[in-house]
Amino acid sequence: MKIAEIGHYIETLSPLTLQEDYDNCGFITGDPCREFEKALLCLDLTEEVMQEAIREKCNLVISHHPFIFRGIKKLVPGRPETVILSLALVHDIAVYAVHTNLDNTLQGLNALVFEKLGISKWRILSPGRSTLLKLVTFCPSGHADAVRNAMFGAGAGSIGNYDQCSYNVSGEGTFRASDAANPFVGKKNMLHVEKEIRVEVILPDYLEKGVVEALKSAHPYEEVAYDVYVLKNAASQTGAGLIGELEHPAGQEQFLELVKKVLGIPVIRHTIFHPKPVKKVALCTGSGSFLIDQAIRAGADAFLTADLKYHDFFDAGKTMLLADVGHYESEQWVKEWLFNTLIEKFPTFAFLISEVNTNPVHYF
Repeated sequence: MKIAEIGHYIETLSPLTLQEDYDNCGFITGDPCREFEKALLCLDLTEEVMQEAIREKCNLVISHHPFIFRGIKKLVPGRPETVILSLALVHDIAVYAVHTNLDNTLQGLNALVFEKLGISKWRILSPGRSTLLKLVTFCPSGHADAVRNAMFGAGAGSIGNYDQCSYNVSGEGTFRASDAANPFVGKKNMLHVEKEIRVEVILPDYLEKGVVEALKSAHPYEEVAYDVYVLKNAASQTGAGLIGELEHPAGQEQFLELVKKVLGIPVIRHTIFHPKPVKKVALCTGSGSFLIDQAIRAGADAFLTADLKYHDFFDAGKTMLLADVGHYESEQWVKEWLFNTLIEKFPTFAFLISEVNTNPVHYF
């Protein structure tokens, strides 16, 4: 199996089109066409983590944070990115990052943290731009099931918690085959009328190529007629942050005690406590201050995130409990998410969770 197949599978779950403009996801260095041997999974790719990958004879490192994030103008000794890049090149180790594209998916890292906190019924807090397309095609009535199933198998037809969704209308198609044609039905140089089904399916834009290929492979016609439309529907399955519900409302102090215990945090910075119990909880792992207003508008009783500044706590006011749970602490289970996801798909291949604690923040 090629290293590229690992990246491709991750991108079916967290497409690169979902990453923020400032991000640097996907393959950062290395040859994706090399045979896959072993991968090390980490939150941050530091020199210590790269040395761990070398010791474990890994030829792929998958990290959450891209080690090349901002523009690099110089590669000089002593710079962290220079050291890491040099080690990766010398030891022929490919590096792949899955960052904000994972953050912007419904079943990504935020969902795993919610599961650990006992929060359910979650949805996207701030839906992103629409990534939806509608594909319309026409096929002989007797082949509609095969065409639909082929497109469903390629990922089309999912709407929220439903799959294999389509709309179908019966009608008549007309065409005339030329001398150069090889018609499935009808005769050359004669107008033909065929009972056809118009099939409509929804799909995310990153699946367009695969769905069209599946359509063409299952369709009996020599020339397949289809249209693709860009939709402006809200992207309910992608976007920043999540909001969900605790099974049983809890007092604000009680809720933060739970958060401290589950996330292993010795101290939490937060806004003033007030009597309102916590039922609806918003979450954005990593830096999420940009979602404070959305959390308030969504009716969240509490919003958990990290990297908050002094004035962010004023913005929350007294309408919502705002808590800074730490960047590393909120993202610490990304290695677990990657491991569980990849080992389920590739059970016979080696994936190792990094044992290096890369948290640069310490508490005294």
